[in-house]
Amino acid sequence: MARIKNRPPVSVVRGEPLRQTVLDAAEALLRDGKADFSMRDLAARAGVSFATPFNQFGSKAAIMHALSARRIDEMTRRFSAAPSLSDAVGRVLLATAIGVEVMLEQPEVNRTVMGWIGTAASPSGRVLAHSSVLWALAIGAGDGLTRDRREEALRVLPSQLAFGFRGVLSFWTAGELPGEALASHAREVARGLLAGFMER
Repeated sequence: MARIKNRPPVSVVRGEPLRQTVLDAAEALLRDGKADFSMRDLAARAGVSFATPFNQFGSKAAIMHALSARRIDEMTRRFSAAPSLSDAVGRVLLATAIGVEVMLEQPEVNRTVMGWIGTAASPSGRVLAHSSVLWALAIGAGDGLTRDRREEALRVLPSQLAFGFRGVLSFWTAGELPGEALASHAREVARGLLAGFMER
């Protein structure tokens, strides 16, 4: 039996969850500059049947949403592994710096993924909820935030920081913000959102 072109060895496919194999193949295509890949291209690169990407994700948009989730998971992993800081402001700024670092490691891949985040996916995307978890982790118990607004901060800041970070990324994705300016703009947005909740 002829081996399918670009198919990983059988042991690789069997040793990994099928969804991860498909996502790995999608990332590889994006790294190769093939942002317009078809589901047929993806199946061939993953070494799976044509139906597998559809069965696992439903659409290309859903695959891009899953790749976005990978980025957020990596940001969360790195943040959790970083030395612990004692105040919420320092932790949020650290999470911001880590987020920028992750996005700039593979800028072309990540710009393509970000470009798809505004498209509808089936089932609907959960990027906001997923991203808010990272920011809630960074805020923690709100140490260093003003006591009379701390409860409000814990309730509203995670999603507001997710909105702010994505907003800065959208201008970077569109090419209006150069990579070297991404960190400073993301940091200023985070500081602005935190300002009303900080101890004087």
